[in-house]
Amino acid sequence: MAEPLFQQLQKLQEEFRGHPPVDKWNPDFCGDMDMVIQSDGRWIHEGSEIKRQPLVNLFASILKREGRHYYLVTPVEKWRIRVEDVPFLITQAAREEGDANGCGQVLLTTNTGDVIPLDKAHPLELKPFGDPPLPIPYVAVRSGLLGRMSRDVYYQLIDWAEAREPQAPPARLCQLWLKSAGEEFLLGEY
Repeated sequence: MAEPLFQQLQKLQEEFRGHPPVDKWNPDFCGDMDMVIQSDGRWIHEGSEIKRQPLVNLFASILKREGRHYYLVTPVEKWRIRVEDVPFLITQAAREEGDANGCGQVLLTTNTGDVIPLDKAHPLELKPFGDPPLPIPYVAVRSGLLGRMSRDVYYQLIDWAEAREPQAPPARLCQLWLKSAGEEFLLGEY
């Protein structure tokens, strides 16, 4: 099942720069594929990890979310897969120094090579994750797909953040704010 899909993907990758327009594709549902994106970012197909990164990147390029389900789609096929948390991990961060007004930009890279700016279109949001659930930063990557920050990236962003004293209720703790592309994002409280 994966090899014919891979051949279609190679053809699509040649036709499109960046990511194919999966939001415009609405083929008939073909069924469930035995594929899972684990919470640690590994892609598993029929019980075995996909270790070829170009193949993972290719599959990630045709990933689509509809409601709470994830699908691999082409113009003619739509296969549901399972995602344990979110499909991407944010594995790297870089910071462009700001101008005189302190308006710089943070660029984030996912485990599949997507490079996204931390900005209004790609906001950071704290959501519960783990056991016990703790607030972890997630970022909008593309088309309703999220990426969760790796611990290393989170600590790097904390180094770049500004600590602020609590304001009027309900804030009772000091907060960490990160500036990027003219926006401010809450990284956490302590």
